[in-house]
Amino acid sequence: MQTSRPPLVPPSQANDRMTVDRGKGRARSLADGSSMPLLGLGVWQIPDGPDCVNAVRWALELGYRHIDTAQAYGNEESVGQALRESRIARDEVFVATKFRPSSRDPVAEAEASLRRLGLDYVDLYIVHWPGGGPTWAWPGMERARERGYARSIGVSNFSVADLEQLLAATTVPPTVNQVQFSPYEYRKALLDACERSGVVLEAYSPLGHGRYVASEAVAQIAERLGRTPAQVLVRWCVQREIPAIVKSTHRERIAENGQVFDFELTDEDLARLDELDRTGGTELALERKWW
Repeated sequence: MQTSRPPLVPPSQANDRMTVDRGKGRARSLADGSSMPLLGLGVWQIPDGPDCVNAVRWALELGYRHIDTAQAYGNEESVGQALRESRIARDEVFVATKFRPSSRDPVAEAEASLRRLGLDYVDLYIVHWPGGGPTWAWPGMERARERGYARSIGVSNFSVADLEQLLAATTVPPTVNQVQFSPYEYRKALLDACERSGVVLEAYSPLGHGRYVASEAVAQIAERLGRTPAQVLVRWCVQREIPAIVKSTHRERIAENGQVFDFELTDEDLARLDELDRTGGTELALERKWW
């Protein structure tokens, strides 16, 4: 297992929001010195098997260098198979998985994830949700990092209050908070709190599971730019240097979702999309907890 770690960067430096190159796309610097590609393929609700293998393989062929899975998804073995079949060097692909809090030992579960993925380490290991409270799993996450199982550790579905409790209880802060985030879930208070703390907010479901591509406002912007609504929604994230996880099992849509680095939204476009928010700029990660 890999054991070398980059030095921890103070949050005051992390707030500079530096972006760096990684692979074929831009990446966001993390507070521990690592970097995360701004665009990733997610595999939630893709069954273990050929559909998952193909989606990951196609994404890698199309230039994606960030793959996001989880223990709860049950498809880590397929992700690992696709990574091996791609023959892309390990250090060129950012791989994230998530600890399922219904389990009790983040270290043992990290070891099991690595066996399923066929990897020596993951680039990011995330507490999937704050089940049982936001702090109890963190000592185990730190041990997983210390043992080299994960280069960075983070959280998901954490509200501002959850983050505050965690940050007050640890000297190794999370690098990432992965939450539901899009123009329709523009959680500005949560985003601002993350930025102040040196935590990168990462967006999942930026397309609203496909619902938001039918938005009239999004479609109008897309038509003017000669782009698709999906590209506009993803661009809204990455133009703010917010890493975005998108999901599809269709090669053409994976390709479409990845073509977001060669155009820009205007300030007026961004403002119009911001107005679609239905959360009131909340500090919550989710309106209804599912755990």
